[in-house]
Amino acid sequence: MKVPILLPKIFNHPFTYETNLKLRLGDYVEVPFGKTKTVGVVWDEFEKNTEKKFQTKKIIKKLKIPNLNKKMVNFINWFAEYNVIPKGMALKLSLLNNSNLDEFQKNELQNYSINLKKKIFNLTKTQKDSLKKIEKKNNEFRVHVVQGVTGSGKTIVYFHTIKKILDKSRQCLILLPEIGLISQFEKKFTEFFGFYPAIWHSGISQKNRKIIWNGVVNNKIKIVIGARSSLFLPFSDLGLIIVDEEHDQSFKQDEGVIYNARDMAISRAFFENFPINLVTSIPSLETFNNIKKGKFSVSKISERFEKASLPNYEIINLNKTKLEPNSWLSKEIIEKVKYHLSINDQVLFFVNRRGFAPNVFCKKCLKIFACPNCSINLVYHKTKEILLCHYCGYKSQINLECKDNKKCDLVFYGPGVERIAEEVKKKFPSQNHLIFSSDTMNKKNSKDILKKIVDNKIQILIGTQLISKGFHFPHLNCIVVVDIDLSSQGHDLRGTEKNLQLYHQLSGRAGRAGKPAMVYFQTYNLNKNMISDITNENPEIFLEKELELRKINGLPPFQRFISLIVTGSNEKKTEQEAKRFKIYIEKILDGKVLGPVNSPIFRIRKKFRVRLLIRSKKSLNIQKKLATLISNFKFLNGIKLTVDVDPINFN
Repeated sequence: MKVPILLPKIFNHPFTYETNLKLRLGDYVEVPFGKTKTVGVVWDEFEKNTEKKFQTKKIIKKLKIPNLNKKMVNFINWFAEYNVIPKGMALKLSLLNNSNLDEFQKNELQNYSINLKKKIFNLTKTQKDSLKKIEKKNNEFRVHVVQGVTGSGKTIVYFHTIKKILDKSRQCLILLPEIGLISQFEKKFTEFFGFYPAIWHSGISQKNRKIIWNGVVNNKIKIVIGARSSLFLPFSDLGLIIVDEEHDQSFKQDEGVIYNARDMAISRAFFENFPINLVTSIPSLETFNNIKKGKFSVSKISERFEKASLPNYEIINLNKTKLEPNSWLSKEIIEKVKYHLSINDQVLFFVNRRGFAPNVFCKKCLKIFACPNCSINLVYHKTKEILLCHYCGYKSQINLECKDNKKCDLVFYGPGVERIAEEVKKKFPSQNHLIFSSDTMNKKNSKDILKKIVDNKIQILIGTQLISKGFHFPHLNCIVVVDIDLSSQGHDLRGTEKNLQLYHQLSGRAGRAGKPAMVYFQTYNLNKNMISDITNENPEIFLEKELELRKINGLPPFQRFISLIVTGSNEKKTEQEAKRFKIYIEKILDGKVLGPVNSPIFRIRKKFRVRLLIRSKKSLNIQKKLATLISNFKFLNGIKLTVDVDPINFN
């Protein structure tokens, strides 16, 4: 008997194998492929239009694992088509990188059944009202948005919805945008539920990946908390997905298989017919538009837990306050921070740049130090004494020679968190301080660091946008935005939306325990509209304006954007191939093809990057046509095409 088997490889079709085994759709099997063995899945259709004659190989064995259900097969097929990727690569997201999937012991799951002491969480009236709305339709597909001000207790509300799903013995998935959030979130989870959840992200060991994968497939693990990739776990009986911080840009996977985990989570819930909750303080523009159109239901929590007040705002005009040489903190700010420290407030200095300085040049030879692999400047990291590229990871020692064979006379300009930390140490020598960025917080000791912050053993934090993402620091009552002008620069389509979400989230870290809190904005910009927009208690005023602007200009969410990035090691050849590809596709596609233009970051990892942008109506199934055109077009050797459907960034 011939059977179609989809393999986790870069193919958009199943392969045909022979077998005498009784197999059904979704069964996991081990098969020979080339000179190796691999795991595949019995798929729903054979390869089409195969003119080549080939000898079919035999399936080696069927694995003793519950099969991938038909709804998940349909979702993978749709996911591949929507994101214009091979089906095999979509399947790969659901599998582990080894063939011993069925070799595990059930006693390995004992960590997920330990009974722990529970904490009682009482709901406020507004939280109870929100919970009632969520539970109106909690058995079939629907998208519900839990929208609440930061610190309003949204997490506890959706924990109650999870509890009801667990009572039915079904499984739940909680998606978080950052790995760094998981340890603090896990603590709150165990206090509420009294057992440990399974944690899934890129940093867990292969052994734990295998245990969790098998526990999920066999319906022995009921709850998974994870980053983007956890969405593709083959749950046996998934009954609910929670997407926390749904607006967060980190849900977009922008390398390898490119997709938006929030949007794909909604689609998975649709295919498997169960509810999904999106949780946010300020919805993304796409979500806000779907609420307005009635596609998504919403419940709002308008006050903070235990009636804690939101922080107040003050603008520090840097045109009136002359900064000292090599200083980024005004005298006015220093005095205000001293006051907050005197009343035992924790303080955060926010600057959204890693390292010490984003730009370095030599005063003698006027050389600007750029990455040799990417068209971007190297960032100076003083703690490691290196120049670093944040795109390809290239490192260079700081002891550089000038053209006269003497040492370079380097100038570092622009502030990063390390530079602000250095100034903080000089101004406040008696206070413990800590840099809070992906360089310091994605490490094994991050759980211990978080505990010190919560216990107020660290008085001053210097952080990037990572700190804005859902952390709870009860003593943080003073936030200093070192220079808001830095984050308002650029030509990003979503720049204003991102800033609104970033600064609302950031200010939401302050005053969570009920004590009065302040956010100070240092700025040279006398136009106060931007700051008033991002600090308005009703952010929907801004969202309404932005939505109307997008509608007038035919921008997402009113049109579909598909970004095509043509890359190659030869600049001229890459540009020529991009032009040739544009001419080929624009005759057939029912959309406008813009470009080609050089990407803002023209070269990454020694590859030149040229962009095309397709704009089309959302009702058109443009991805299907595009996939066919791509498969029929032959690029020159060394040229690669990357497709990004619904792009977030345009670098």
